[in-house]
Amino acid sequence: MFARKVAVRLKPNSLTEFTNLMEREILPWLRAQEGFLELLTLAIPDRREVVTISFWDQEGNAQAYNSSGYPEVLKTLATLLDGVPSVKTFNVMTSTFQRVAPVQPRETEHFQSTGSTKLGHRLAETSACRTRLDTDTL
Repeated sequence: MFARKVAVRLKPNSLTEFTNLMEREILPWLRAQEGFLELLTLAIPDRREVVTISFWDQEGNAQAYNSSGYPEVLKTLATLLDGVPSVKTFNVMTSTFQRVAPVQPRETEHFQSTGSTKLGHRLAETSACRTRLDTDTL
């Protein structure tokens, strides 16, 4: 999995409008993007700085969004932003989100490619937001 973190300052008293635009226009559009999984929107207590973290199934889909969709999102939010957003990208190493799985370590890839379904395989429980390591063969 892959994550994009976007941090930006907002103009005074614009957090409510920012949140409304995110919920009404941007989030529905993001949900239609190939590989999009989840979005977090965070605001610091003074309500002038926000961070969004989007989760993607793979880096290629996040990059496709960055080149085609992200410029449109910036246009939609332009009147609310105070400055240029900072964008950073990350591999997801661990997660407790139900739909977001971490990047598998290289050792695990070897075992999975040789047919082992026990060692290093993560099982996601769909009824709860938790994962467990199958240790039957350890």
